[in-house]
Amino acid sequence: MLNVGLTGGIASGKSTVAAMLVEMGAFHIDFDILAHGVEKPDMPACLAIIDAFGPEIRNKDGTINRARLGAIVFADQKKLSQLNAIVHPAVLTAWRCQLEEIKDEKADAIVLSDVPLLIEARMKQLVDVVLLVYISPEEQLRRLMARNGYTREEALSRLSAQMPIQDKLALADLIVNNEGSREETQEQIVAVWGELVRREREKR
Repeated sequence: MLNVGLTGGIASGKSTVAAMLVEMGAFHIDFDILAHGVEKPDMPACLAIIDAFGPEIRNKDGTINRARLGAIVFADQKKLSQLNAIVHPAVLTAWRCQLEEIKDEKADAIVLSDVPLLIEARMKQLVDVVLLVYISPEEQLRRLMARNGYTREEALSRLSAQMPIQDKLALADLIVNNEGSREETQEQIVAVWGELVRREREKR
């Protein structure tokens, strides 16, 4: 089994790249979905988040209001670190369980561990390969504003909470440039898939 850490900056198009690789045969573990799971009402992480950030971040149904929480943590690096310290251990446990389930199902699986903050969270050593989805910082800003309806200031606040995408280039093993057309990205994916298959065989 090859564990591929899929990462990139916000609004870089990781979901598009992941979908293309799944079509090629990859398994996909989305850390955002894992985080949603551990933050469900009455889960230990959910209770710890409410305790740390106050009852006002909870919706009427007991779920976390992620927009409200995001507005708090993206404006304060210390609070973002505090949130990560609560959520990350629970997510890592859920991740390892999914990896084992996939390995039992398919010993030679290629697994995409879709981790937006893979490098910032110092998880590089937990994966076999780092695959970075790249777009330029200005394109990130443009896409984020268009996708989420953010002002430029709000979008810059989100970007500043992550390591600059330019700094991630040297830390990646494989890079997909997602600034062009879908067809151009697909061509890169075909080449990347061949390389991942080769690396999985080598690992065995």
